[in-house]
Amino acid sequence: MPQVSTTKPSNRSVHIPKKIIVLGKILQSISTSLAAQYAAKIFITPFPYPTPKRELEMQQKSRQKFVKLRAYHKTICVYEYGQSEKKILLVHGWSGRGTQLFKIADALLKQGYMTVSFDAPAHGQSPGKTTMMPHFIAACLELSEQYGGFHAAVGHSLGGMSLLNAAGKGLQVNKLVVIGTGDSITEISREFIENLGLKDVIATKMKAYFDRNHKQDLDDLSASVAAKYVNIPVLVVHDKDDKDVHVHCAKQIDANLIHSELLITEKLGHRQILGNKDVIEKIITFVNKKTEL
Repeated sequence: MPQVSTTKPSNRSVHIPKKIIVLGKILQSISTSLAAQYAAKIFITPFPYPTPKRELEMQQKSRQKFVKLRAYHKTICVYEYGQSEKKILLVHGWSGRGTQLFKIADALLKQGYMTVSFDAPAHGQSPGKTTMMPHFIAACLELSEQYGGFHAAVGHSLGGMSLLNAAGKGLQVNKLVVIGTGDSITEISREFIENLGLKDVIATKMKAYFDRNHKQDLDDLSASVAAKYVNIPVLVVHDKDDKDVHVHCAKQIDANLIHSELLITEKLGHRQILGNKDVIEKIITFVNKKTEL
């Protein structure tokens, strides 16, 4: 469920190859239904990226294991980083990896926490070719049960959306931090189809296709909808110059939370925000702060 751009110049972090765009337009000229099915397959297929050198230390120092998701026929690679009774769950975004939040993980280790993260299905070392947010949510719930809950959880982009949904479905956690998090599934679908250069009707048909397959209206998983059912403290972090996810998403999410703090940054974009010193210090302060509801 990506927020992506075409190969035209932009500041977005993921680009759709030209051949994919061309094929989509050819199919659209033949049948909008065929084009919708094609777009749906691209939408649920993460772009594979090798692990950057900056993440290798966390990868090498982590204890790794594979965990099966009982809710689906999916398997995830789990990373245990550090050793402590105080555990924090880290959840990456679309086309990310379990080591993507390594700077946040390093800062948490210095505070005496252990982090638990994972490669979502079809990401990193986890097997598979396709995935969707319900699988991310299932992974959060599976690990919550296996580890007996978490002191806090931090999610980026789709990871943040997944945590907000998981919090209303039984995730055992005291606090949430969501960073650069999207909101409406319909809105994400329309932006994706626009970036493919296809007609809006394709987005409508693609969304209907997903709803049928998952036997629910996926807009029920929108972050601002899920936020209404979250009763723990949440720190919402977003950059107003984020080109992948508009800052209004953070404001919509924040408006529907019961206990929240909103941090809006500038000039950090969608990914640089994960390594910003001031943002990490704010996360540490939030996580360490005694909860008083």
